[in-house]
Amino acid sequence: MKNNEALKLTAVLAILVLMPLTACANGNNRDGRRQGPPPEAIEACEGKEAGDSVTFTGRRGESLETTCQEIDGQLVAAPPEGMPSGGGRPE
Repeated sequence: MKNNEALKLTAVLAILVLMPLTACANGNNRDGRRQGPPPEAIEACEGKEAGDSVTFTGRRGESLETTCQEIDGQLVAAPPEGMPSGGGRPE
């Protein structure tokens, strides 16, 4: 009987420890939004080099003029300098 209770307690503790780890592993931040560049930004730079200009359609259907930049070892279409990465207007 005592062994069963210890096993149940161990299982519950394991679940409580692993739940936050699975949230981190799926690539989402606390708001549930995906972190990192959208797939379109990666695809836009396929076959290009860092510094090449590309245009692609953003998440909201807008046309984005960007430059391919290497970020974390991956070539990605990124906004020009001075333009916030959230797609807003330059400051």
